[in-house]
Amino acid sequence: MQRTLKSAATFTGLGLHTGRPVRMTVRPASADYGIWFRRTDLKEGDALIPARWDAVVPSKLCTLLANAAGATVSTVEHVTAALAGCGIHNALIEISGPEVPILDGSAAMFVERFLAAGLREQMVPVRAIRVMDTVEVREGDAIARLEPAEMMEINFEIDFAERAIGHQSKNLNMSNGAFVRELCDSRTFCRQSDVDAMRANGLALGGTVDNAVVFDGDHVVSPGGLRHPDEPVRHKMLDALGDLSLAGGPVLGRYTGIRAGHAMTNRLLHALFARRGAWKMVECGPQTGLKLPGVGVVRADLAAVA
Repeated sequence: MQRTLKSAATFTGLGLHTGRPVRMTVRPASADYGIWFRRTDLKEGDALIPARWDAVVPSKLCTLLANAAGATVSTVEHVTAALAGCGIHNALIEISGPEVPILDGSAAMFVERFLAAGLREQMVPVRAIRVMDTVEVREGDAIARLEPAEMMEINFEIDFAERAIGHQSKNLNMSNGAFVRELCDSRTFCRQSDVDAMRANGLALGGTVDNAVVFDGDHVVSPGGLRHPDEPVRHKMLDALGDLSLAGGPVLGRYTGIRAGHAMTNRLLHALFARRGAWKMVECGPQTGLKLPGVGVVRADLAAVA
């Protein structure tokens, strides 16, 4: 069955790139509503922005959504990952500015407050996108691929010259709360040289060592070090779930990302939906429903983060 929140959850913080303070409230929504953003600071024009793959505007640093009237909201991937990972299918996200607050750089606070607010089942079946044939996009040595599988799986591989990151790979079956237990607290990461370059260009103005893992050569600059030895690849998987959730429903298939990012995952969804026969919309019965991300997740799962 579809799910929404029992009550609203509110967040305040800075946007990672703008450095502007923002207030965001995630509210319950009716069955089949989907996920929408509403810019409360816009007094004229259409302020509703769909969290959907075909509303994505190309952006290298984050996932940016826009509507036909030009209203935008950026850095949506962590909150959309948290919604998908908690099995929340319907919500209205009211936000007072153009960028989702970065909080601690992970999705853990979103998950914590969603579970504290409670989840309400709606007596309408979930409709999922079942991958029927392999679809792949490439860019240099980067690859993003979707192929048939009985449930959502994410397989990711990264390779950085910095020895503190190096080569990392991880594969997860995303059913039954795996996102909450294994991925949600993994923070965004970057190299000190990237931070310096972005700030020189007026970006990452809200970024600090408290809301991102910063690497400098062989060292982890951020206080307290890593939450997981493979935190970077876990965060890439978190991002991938958030970007895949824009498909319009849970994806039943195996996603593989090799050095992939937000733009490639969105290109992959465009390629999937452009190919007739590569996918179909299915109504999830009881057996399939039990395999969806977020089914059965409880607040105690947060204390069991791997």
